[in-house]
Amino acid sequence: MNQQMQVKVIKLSGIVNTTNSQELRQNITNLIESGAKTVLVDCQDVSFMDSSALGALVLAFKTLRAADTKLVLCSINEQVRILFELTGMDKVFEIFPTQDDFNQVLLSKN
Repeated sequence: MNQQMQVKVIKLSGIVNTTNSQELRQNITNLIESGAKTVLVDCQDVSFMDSSALGALVLAFKTLRAADTKLVLCSINEQVRILFELTGMDKVFEIFPTQDDFNQVLLSKN
């Protein structure tokens, strides 16, 4: 199976906060059953993310890791980047500048 097929992309948009963070975690966790080896969360259209959204990502990250699936992020804006840096999560998550950068790295591993 080629590696591209094993990547699932979740595109987030708008405000990601308490209201929709539970759904976000559920959506990511559901991808384990799809056989994805890597889940890419594309934050290009996210205008704001709060700590509950970050918590949901961390829980999803742990759940996926237990299932031997990677969770990576791309295209985070300044506000999200600051949130990740303040909480030290920029050291936990692999964060790519863009989805193209992620694809380049993926292709170079084949």
